[in-house]
Amino acid sequence: MKQSFANGKSINPTPPSSVIRYCFGLPLLLLLSAPISIECFSRPSITSRALKGSIPSTTHQIKKTNTSLWAKKSRGAYKRADDLVEDVIPTKKGSSATTAVNAAPAKKALSLAEQEDLEEERIAALEREAAEQQKQLLADIANGAPKYAAPSNLYTDVYNSASNDGNDANNKFNTIKGGDASKDDPLHISPQKEIDLAKKRDALQNTRLNEMFAEEDANNAARQARIKQLMEEDDKAWKEERKKKLLGKYADVESWEDVEKMLGEDRKKEAKELEMKVNIAKQAGVTLTMLEPTDTDDSSNDNKENKSNFNPSIGSAKKSSWFNPEDEFDLETEFQSLPKTANGEASGDDDGTKASSSNNLIGDDGPRFVNGKLTSREQLMGISVGSAGGWSLEVFPGDFVVHRKYGIGRYERTVLKSKSKLTSDERVAAEARRKDIINELMKEGKQLDEIQKIVETFGTDADTDPISNPLLTLLEISYSDAVVHVPIDRAYRLSRYRAGDAAIKPRLSRVKGEAWSKAKRKVEVSTVQMAEDVLALYATRETLNRNPFDPSKEGMLKNFAKTFAFEPTPDQRKCFEDVENDMVWRSRPMDRLICGDVGFGKTEVAMRALFRAVVNGRQAALLAPTGVLAAQHYKNIIKRVGEDTEYNFNIALLRGGMGKNTKKGRELRAAIAAGDVDIVVGTHALLSNGMQFHDLGLLTIDEEQRFGVNQKERLKLICNCVDVLTLSATPIPRTLQMSLSGIRDTSTIRSPPPMRKPTISYVQEFDEGVIRDAIERELARGGQCYYVVPRISQLEEASAMLTRIFPKLRVIQAHGRMARGAAEENVAAFAEGNFDVLLATTVIENGVDIPRVNTIVIQNAQAFGMSTLYQLRGRVGRSDLQAFAYFFHKNDFITEQSAQRLQAMADLHELGSGFDVANRDLEIRGAGSLLGTEQSGMAARVGFDLYMRMLKKSMRQLRGLDLPVVPRTNVLLPGGEGSIEWVADDDDAETSGSSSYLIPDSYIEDAKERSQEESLARLAESTQRLVEITNDWKKKHGAIPAKLQNNLKALHLHTCLRQLGIDVVGLDRSTGDCILRSPGLRPRHWAMICSQLPKGAPPKGLDVVFPARFSFSEDDTEITGGKRIDLKELLSNPKYSDDDEEWDALDEEEVEAMKEISSAVNIKKLSEIEINNYPRFIVKKLGKSVKKGTRVDALLKVLLPPSKVVFQKQQRDKEKAKVAAELREKRELIAKQKKEQEKLSSRRMGYQY
Repeated sequence: MKQSFANGKSINPTPPSSVIRYCFGLPLLLLLSAPISIECFSRPSITSRALKGSIPSTTHQIKKTNTSLWAKKSRGAYKRADDLVEDVIPTKKGSSATTAVNAAPAKKALSLAEQEDLEEERIAALEREAAEQQKQLLADIANGAPKYAAPSNLYTDVYNSASNDGNDANNKFNTIKGGDASKDDPLHISPQKEIDLAKKRDALQNTRLNEMFAEEDANNAARQARIKQLMEEDDKAWKEERKKKLLGKYADVESWEDVEKMLGEDRKKEAKELEMKVNIAKQAGVTLTMLEPTDTDDSSNDNKENKSNFNPSIGSAKKSSWFNPEDEFDLETEFQSLPKTANGEASGDDDGTKASSSNNLIGDDGPRFVNGKLTSREQLMGISVGSAGGWSLEVFPGDFVVHRKYGIGRYERTVLKSKSKLTSDERVAAEARRKDIINELMKEGKQLDEIQKIVETFGTDADTDPISNPLLTLLEISYSDAVVHVPIDRAYRLSRYRAGDAAIKPRLSRVKGEAWSKAKRKVEVSTVQMAEDVLALYATRETLNRNPFDPSKEGMLKNFAKTFAFEPTPDQRKCFEDVENDMVWRSRPMDRLICGDVGFGKTEVAMRALFRAVVNGRQAALLAPTGVLAAQHYKNIIKRVGEDTEYNFNIALLRGGMGKNTKKGRELRAAIAAGDVDIVVGTHALLSNGMQFHDLGLLTIDEEQRFGVNQKERLKLICNCVDVLTLSATPIPRTLQMSLSGIRDTSTIRSPPPMRKPTISYVQEFDEGVIRDAIERELARGGQCYYVVPRISQLEEASAMLTRIFPKLRVIQAHGRMARGAAEENVAAFAEGNFDVLLATTVIENGVDIPRVNTIVIQNAQAFGMSTLYQLRGRVGRSDLQAFAYFFHKNDFITEQSAQRLQAMADLHELGSGFDVANRDLEIRGAGSLLGTEQSGMAARVGFDLYMRMLKKSMRQLRGLDLPVVPRTNVLLPGGEGSIEWVADDDDAETSGSSSYLIPDSYIEDAKERSQEESLARLAESTQRLVEITNDWKKKHGAIPAKLQNNLKALHLHTCLRQLGIDVVGLDRSTGDCILRSPGLRPRHWAMICSQLPKGAPPKGLDVVFPARFSFSEDDTEITGGKRIDLKELLSNPKYSDDDEEWDALDEEEVEAMKEISSAVNIKKLSEIEINNYPRFIVKKLGKSVKKGTRVDALLKVLLPPSKVVFQKQQRDKEKAKVAAELREKRELIAKQKKEQEKLSSRRMGYQY
């Protein structure tokens, strides 16, 4: 710091306020007390000299005093300032102030208190001297001296500068010329000299201050140097620690030669560990498959092309670190720059030693940098775990999972650990093996201390013998307060966490405490209520009846199927059977969802259903969301069954612009209402209020996800007691959840058509260069392109860009605001090959099938929904050529959900992934509202998979007996005994034939009534209902003919078979036993049925066999009929510790087994199926000991009692659920009314006051 004094003012630094007060306050006080005009003075220094000759001395003393005070206020930092001023400014000898100063002892020897007293005395002396001078001045004026006379010891120019009143006295003194005043006044200082003295004083002061602070500056510099040294050492240690943390054991390598050596050892070790993990899992009855990391760069070109570099920046920019950027270092670059050998011969990248990928070290199976950390391939590998029964789990490190007992955790890795709890056999084997090891060591001549060291390793991680130290493959799950290791054979307790908003990471549960148990109990209450609603809906659906379609017409359908130009895939055949069972072999209306990828053959399933409805004399309608799609369906139907075909069906198209006020619209509506139209294809116009059908039998809805809530409410009114078939590649989450929960029947087409290739998808930021390359490549091979934008307003901008890039490009547009029919005409012109690019909005999402188009460019893909993106990608790839889809986005407009949708497009590009896309959409958006009950919050608490399991469990507990009922049974007894299948005549297979359910024309003459009664008898839900039907026949038409009575036995048999879930019946020719397969039967079902039979025993002559995978023993379990069974032994499983574990283990196996339940109509012989793999009933010696013609009676004798129990129990469960749902609705209504009443009462009370 520096200080300077000139003219009574302080200069840099500014002194404290107290110093300023002392410097200027006292002279100003003296001036104010004197009877002199203050206007005469302009500067403090001149003012002091103008009063009297001694006053300047006083002013300098004040400067000196205030300097000392400043030094005192600065806590001793400037104590030498007084000496400095004394040396520079002289004082008048003999003055009281000087005497006081000279009389004072040396300041350096005084204490601070003494120095303060001395300063006070000095100030007092100065005040007294000033008072005496003022008194003397007043006395001289009184003795006649001029009032404005200038002191004789001042120069004239000084006086002239001090006086500014211009009076005569001043002029007089200006003319006085005396001797040299400076000789008479020793205190006189000229202005120039005063300035020189101030400069000298400042220089001396600065010199002494620099000397005073030199030592302190040196200490500060040394301290800063030490701090810098410590920071550098700490930074180096931090970098080393971070390097070891991020690089692991590779942190100390010096060359790529060391890396290759360590990598080779790691590969051997990892391969050995992986093999051990897989073998241990296999021994536990679990299949373990290691999955390659999702970001692995496969060397094949196809996989490289399929890989997407989608990595958007979402939201605001990432916050910068508070670390200095200079402290950051690139470990990857440092690692890649290692020399090839320790001698530094060559860099690792000189000869391609380094990895082909910038993230991999050596090859695709080497470690790689992930988020700046070196991670081994094993740490990035996922797992796929499953059992022979069917449960499965697929997770990658970092995925969130849900454990039934511990809650939401994060999967980390698989580990090998010693088995802590050994069985008795394992303990005996371990002890024997350890003794053998010791004996072998003793034979080898090992010393006792060496043997002792090996013995100490028994049972630890160092013990590598699989018998001495049995190992377990464990899944490591991290929680907020612990790490849990789940055995691989109990992985069924885990499920992937999926909730309504996948963008929000769930909070990890705590293993300790009751938080997870409380959350689970709340969800259980919710699932019980939901199960009651679902079962009530089941009961309501079962009460709905409509006339089923005639099985005798199926021959015509088989001939129609021959017109299909392609060979149906296996999944298509399964869908054909499911739809046939719903329409022909069930009395309740069909409500089935066909979920299949775009171009996988959903339309053919709908086409055959439409044909079945028409040949049965009913109308059929096909509803499409867009005019383009409706026109496409109309053309396809015309080709297959139109007027120019042998079937000559009347087909009509009802679309926008054909309202009821138009002539064309009125005529078409009148024809539909009169029944003149067989199949009507239309858009939303089919849902208009004035629309009436003649006898609507089937409504097919294509792309159901495109219709809103209002349209679906209208559909409910139209579809009352009407079969509904829904087609969708990506069903909305609510529809998907209804299918998964069993509320809606679902069939899935996953097998792709032959020669189809998956579409290669690219997801990246908008780039005109990539667009140019994509279109050029497609045009070069003679193809065409789609270019899609989300808004009509963006079409012109996109068109201008395409014209700028390709001046000669032929572009045509299609969007929803074009004139009526213009969009379809443009699409047709494009399909004919007249244009190169179709620039459109989402109007081409459905119904456009042009095999020559195999490239689609989607601009602003972040603005589309997942279903739309998937449908648009499905517009290409409909031939044997490789198709390409480009999803361009803008990072500035990407949200969390849009990023996940685009990521799904990048990940799910395989054929048949439509159902997976719908599941991903379910994860992102949630399931919404199911049955009017909000449950998405509950699903988010425990994850969607666990929620659905808990819902199924609640439904099972409410139903009690959940034995599935099959729609149709194939009886393969000799001579067609007991079969009710339609047997066509050879002469006319389409119109004539025979079956056991037919009623003779002579018994019921009216054809329509006869057909209705045949359907009632054929689909009777129980034998009791069948008896009621036959009693009605007797009342109306008299006694039943003998032939019809014999046929009724077959109908009774089929009723019993369907109730017991039996789908196929046949004879074992080697033993003569009758085998009845029941895929859905479980030991708990049979135990519950037997407990309600007479004497608590199964019927005599009816045995049941459960394969080992469905029983609690290692071998098949056989229960002999007629013998009382131990229900506890049948239902108890020592392998599981609680009911939840048992249910979890069996549920997945049951889900897998339920997939195998079908009509079995295509089975011709019992030997075609592996009957020993299924639960089955056995009636022994039926083929040998029972006469032909009486086998149906023998089967009815043993099957009637259990089927009756099943029917009665299921009816009670349905009624119970229905009553529970009604009671809950009443309670909710009462609670709502009570709440409204309380609110109304509160308002009234408020009005009173």
